[in-house]
Amino acid sequence: MKKLMFLAVLVALMCSCNSNKFKVSGTVKGAGDTTTLFLETSINGSWFLIDSVRTNGDKFSFSENAAEYPNIYRLSHNNHSIYFPIDSIEHIQVNTSIKKFAEDYTISGSDNAVKMMKIDKQIAEFARKGDTSSDAFKKWKENLSRDIVKDPAGIVSFYLINKYIGSKPLFDPIDKRDFKIIGAVTNAFANFRPNDPRTSYMVDNFKQALSQRRSETNVARDTIKATQASLIDIKLMDKNGKMQSLQEVSSHGNLVILNFTMHNQSFSPSFNKLLNDMYSKYKSRGLEIFQVSLDDNEAQWMQSVAKLPWIVMRDPDGESSKSASAYNITNLPTAFIVGRNGEIVERVANIEQLETSIMKHI
Repeated sequence: MKKLMFLAVLVALMCSCNSNKFKVSGTVKGAGDTTTLFLETSINGSWFLIDSVRTNGDKFSFSENAAEYPNIYRLSHNNHSIYFPIDSIEHIQVNTSIKKFAEDYTISGSDNAVKMMKIDKQIAEFARKGDTSSDAFKKWKENLSRDIVKDPAGIVSFYLINKYIGSKPLFDPIDKRDFKIIGAVTNAFANFRPNDPRTSYMVDNFKQALSQRRSETNVARDTIKATQASLIDIKLMDKNGKMQSLQEVSSHGNLVILNFTMHNQSFSPSFNKLLNDMYSKYKSRGLEIFQVSLDDNEAQWMQSVAKLPWIVMRDPDGESSKSASAYNITNLPTAFIVGRNGEIVERVANIEQLETSIMKHI
């Protein structure tokens, strides 16, 4: 039944009632005739494969049924992705290279696609310089917020309030100003796009964020006291088909990072690199990672986690995960630290400060 419901949602989002097509084509310098490219679309926070093609003399072309509503797509190769919106029967051209696939690229074909490309490149530049806390970044984000407010029901605005820089959301619902921007976009979709498949998803996320803001204090965000945080067990099959239990893993006196994440999101590569750096650094001192993935696509998940050295599992219930609900997961990625006594000692509010939190307990 769950698969049938998913197919119904996918068809409703992707297929129009006529045979109109949109097109994505271009060149990938150095691709030759053997490179496989993937065209994917975003549906309520998750990514799904539409089609794949092999390049032909550096050139490629996709032609797909036009969607009923504007949506976000990505062109992917080897875990690198180029993001763009498509509205109806647009023809988007992408030109890039194998060596700098998602770095040095150009997009043409629609004003929104060009706008999104420019924003993504600006974000990438700030991230490359480690400059996302600077005054220049804050000023840039203020200007970006004004642009969003001018067109809050636009597909680019939807993309931006769901955008991550590494493991941190560009617009964080915990931040008062960011929360207002998220609210403006959500309200605009509810009023002007009530039948858009994204609208109910955004409204639900906004309600969860609002509830979280009302219930959390600074102390509650940063720390869960051990006396209030008995460990709730999680039992799932890992990538090797072995049943893993959080209580069993945490009973050996190790310090455990309990992490909820999704591997098909843009933040995943940088977040996993952060985890890998810490795992390599502190494994010898008793650090273990217990990672719960909420990905819907098992095959893509298996490919993404094949080389990860820690304990990684996939909850087949995805975003409806009872484990995620039990731990009050409203944002991804989320991490907890399970102390050597087998009880939660901290909920890490800022993923970028994860190593600092580990050092307090290692």
